[in-house]
Amino acid sequence: MKRLILILLSAFGLNAAGPFQATGFKVGEVTDTTAIVWTRLTANEKANPSTNPALKFVYIDGKSKEMDLRERPDKKRGEIESVEYSTPGKVRDIRYAAPGASGEVRVVYQAQGGAHRSSGWESVDPKADYTRQFRLEKLKPNTIYSLRVETRGVSKEPGVIREGKFKTAPGPKNPERVVFTVSTGQTFRHQDRPDGFEIYPSILNLNPSFFVHTGDIVYYDGLAKSRDLAHWHWQRMYSLPTNADFHTKVASYFIKDDHDTWKNDCWPAMESRGMYQFTFKHGLKIFPQQVPMGEKTYRSIRWGRDLQIWLVEGRDFRSPNNTPDSPDKTIWGKEQKAWFKKTVTDSDATWRVLISPTPIVGPDRASKHDNHSNTNFKHEGDELRAFIAKQKNMVVVCGDRHWQYLSIHPKTGVREYSCGPASDKHAGGWKQSDFRKNYHRYLNVTGGFLSGTVERKGEKPALTFQWHDVKGKVLFTDSVPLK
Repeated sequence: MKRLILILLSAFGLNAAGPFQATGFKVGEVTDTTAIVWTRLTANEKANPSTNPALKFVYIDGKSKEMDLRERPDKKRGEIESVEYSTPGKVRDIRYAAPGASGEVRVVYQAQGGAHRSSGWESVDPKADYTRQFRLEKLKPNTIYSLRVETRGVSKEPGVIREGKFKTAPGPKNPERVVFTVSTGQTFRHQDRPDGFEIYPSILNLNPSFFVHTGDIVYYDGLAKSRDLAHWHWQRMYSLPTNADFHTKVASYFIKDDHDTWKNDCWPAMESRGMYQFTFKHGLKIFPQQVPMGEKTYRSIRWGRDLQIWLVEGRDFRSPNNTPDSPDKTIWGKEQKAWFKKTVTDSDATWRVLISPTPIVGPDRASKHDNHSNTNFKHEGDELRAFIAKQKNMVVVCGDRHWQYLSIHPKTGVREYSCGPASDKHAGGWKQSDFRKNYHRYLNVTGGFLSGTVERKGEKPALTFQWHDVKGKVLFTDSVPLK
């Protein structure tokens, strides 16, 4: 009875005891029988308001500036040498922070019409930004699960509850209709509505089976001068109401790229005097603390008879961008590349979709040197494009680029679908007039997202991609030819 009363109070927003869940929860890494639920406890119901103190940035020229924290540091002044705090509490008290809280959390879940199951109570980890992840097992394939995440304080006093749902993948023999959506490039200063981003409620209108974020989920560059400030980037992004609500309702997969690893176009051996308390290695450790994640950041997931996806890692194993290209120069590394080729070859899914944080086909700007469509990774790019071209019904979906496109590689015929950035404010980097006829079938320098639908039309499998604007309006449709 006590628990029922707590649920009712929480549903109407009347329970304010805490600990809270200002950053929501995320359901990820969903298969036909498993899922991971990411949770986090917070001291307050909402993130700190914009009236809270800012940070003062001291540049290498000795000048300083207090910033709103939606701004970028002034690049003309060079690297930030140090950060000064306006309050004794440091990061937890600055604007937009959602400081963590100690306590316990559990996940209670059930299939429709089934019995409730519970993860049991577990303490959150203060060293991991007060997070805890739960692996749910022995789930039913192709089934909608409802769940609630419950909190309690260190003295076992009841806290608050957030509710949500997710759907498991169909089994590998089931030709089920699957709708998935893909996004990239969301930065805090480029929000397009007061409570976050338009794309998230727009995606929910499609009732997707799952969502993939291809990276650049947060932008550490310039501001993440310590591990606490790196965690703060995630706190401010996922305390936005649109973002927090979305991830309680859709299964998600997360890929990291440069900006949520460390800094622009980064690689493991890269050095920077400005990132003095926060390193590439710190970024590798923080990412799997902030999203649902299994043992490895590269993985493949089957969604029924007709779809299998590959999510790859583009930062951990790469050679320096600025070394001469050669057969040994790599973005993926030998182990991941061998895994990719073997699992693709072994797959009997009708449609095989590589979802990459960066382009494989392009085209990209001549000034860029960070991906497989660039000349300084041509050897490995040629290798991967040749392999993909030999596969039946395999295509590439990519993030990273701030414009939407469909390109077909002129030599190999590999098709690449760039999802484009999360908001119109973040679109750019390419001219709308620069339509390359030897590559492009669709080009649009705009914000929005990509959706893919796998279904049977009669007995014939079909895969259709659609690009949407931030409100969900369809901008272009492509039906992938079945081989």
